[in-house]
Amino acid sequence: MREFSRRGMLGLGVGAAAALSVAGCSSSESPGSGKVGAKPGQTAKAKPIGDGSTAYTGKQPNQPPKPEKLEPGQKPPQFVVFSWDGAGEVGNGLFPRFRKLARDHNVSMTFFLSGLYLLPESKKRLYRPPNNPVGASAIPYLTDDHVKMTLKNLRAAWLEGHEIGTHFNGHFCDGTGSVEHWTPAQWDSEIEQAMDFVAKWRTNTGFTDLEPLPFDYSKELVGGRTPCLKGQNNLLPTAKKRGWRYDASSPGGLQIWPTKKQGLWDFPLQSIPFPGHSFQVLSMDYNILANQSRNSTKGPPANYPGWRKQATDAYIAGFRRAYETNRAPFFVGNHFEQWNGGIYMDAVEETIKHIADDKHKDVRMVSFRQLCDWLDAQDPQVLASLRGLGVGQNFTGRG
Repeated sequence: MREFSRRGMLGLGVGAAAALSVAGCSSSESPGSGKVGAKPGQTAKAKPIGDGSTAYTGKQPNQPPKPEKLEPGQKPPQFVVFSWDGAGEVGNGLFPRFRKLARDHNVSMTFFLSGLYLLPESKKRLYRPPNNPVGASAIPYLTDDHVKMTLKNLRAAWLEGHEIGTHFNGHFCDGTGSVEHWTPAQWDSEIEQAMDFVAKWRTNTGFTDLEPLPFDYSKELVGGRTPCLKGQNNLLPTAKKRGWRYDASSPGGLQIWPTKKQGLWDFPLQSIPFPGHSFQVLSMDYNILANQSRNSTKGPPANYPGWRKQATDAYIAGFRRAYETNRAPFFVGNHFEQWNGGIYMDAVEETIKHIADDKHKDVRMVSFRQLCDWLDAQDPQVLASLRGLGVGQNFTGRG
């Protein structure tokens, strides 16, 4: 497991993370986790916030029960987190597709919203990205219709029990304007703007025919993932000051129990087995793509069936390795994209169905926020014992 070829390092997020600036987040193209399935549009009496873009509607529905505390030596549940970078709906039906899949299989997910997806291009000069021209963005602004679709899906997703995190705004990965070079103060500005675009979408769009997002984003937002998995070190001091609970930006993590970094839970994308190769791949759709079609999002169609199976088998192998050994939480990152004919969307769907199978007992497909709740409820010594288990090392306590 420690032997990685040059392409293997790409799969671990070195080269593939850099390539994300080109295609990684473009929107052009569990049992036991708590019941999910609220009907969109049904909330408690809403209390508008600001211009009415958001509203306080009370405690989020469809959440798991209060976390239980493990006893020393007790086997932990198997947590699995599926997360989505960008979280825009552009008419390809992927956002509602995976919301339905989540309802069908009792899954909670984390949607890392790109703030610009709620800002009309006609108002792009409201965005002042650090170290970049006013209004600039490495990902396209959405059309007005797609902004509406995104708002409707975000509202429904939160009511169904999912988490709305942030993928920040302009997705700058290259050159002097890259997020890699941003200071803590610049990250603070980026976060403030991302929150503003959510909290003021009604003013910025002029839409009057949509209901508000049913949450206070200043309280809902407790974590994110940086563009191209870059810039975490300077983000963390700002995130800590803002009271965030976690960050999911680390590349190339191992399938071991998480720890905290600068006071926040560190939830990295993980190295998982890559069928047919001696090296491992990062647990994200784009990184699998980078090793299959060499960063092209439209490889030879004849290869799609084999690549689809390989991607599915990689995710399942990552899940199985954790589930059958140290029970480390398993993290998968995705984008709402039709890369290589949509095979990665199919792979995620098949993986969720496999994990949700009745033979996998004590599995919880949760959001990152829900995982934080469970971790924070545990005895630190019990967690320290779990963190002592290496990749693929069997749990030897009582089951």
